[in-house]
Amino acid sequence: MSSRPAVCLAVLTLASVAPTAAQADYHPCAPVRNIFEGTSYAGSDLYRIRAQGVSCATARRVARRGTYKAVAGVPDSTGHVVVTYRRWRIVDDLRRPVDRFVAKADGRKRVRWLFGEL
Repeated sequence: MSSRPAVCLAVLTLASVAPTAAQADYHPCAPVRNIFEGTSYAGSDLYRIRAQGVSCATARRVARRGTYKAVAGVPDSTGHVVVTYRRWRIVDDLRRPVDRFVAKADGRKRVRWLFGEL
């Protein structure tokens, strides 16, 4: 009977260390540096790009072109800008000092990224 608490402790330890399924599916991609060179946004980067169900090349392209469109968009009353790029629906959350983007396409295709200065 003394092994039962040890087994419970081991299971709890593994459960607290293992990432959730949503976090495990995303893979990191390289940042896109200074996409608005020569503008008032110069020096701002796209970073912490995370992709799910797509390659990093696709994720970086969606992040770059989605940011171009979202910067020109008008926010709604909740502080979000919603734009589309090809088959992607992109939401920009403007309520924080750094813009948080989420792009979704058919299936489990997702891209997340941040826009601003580090």
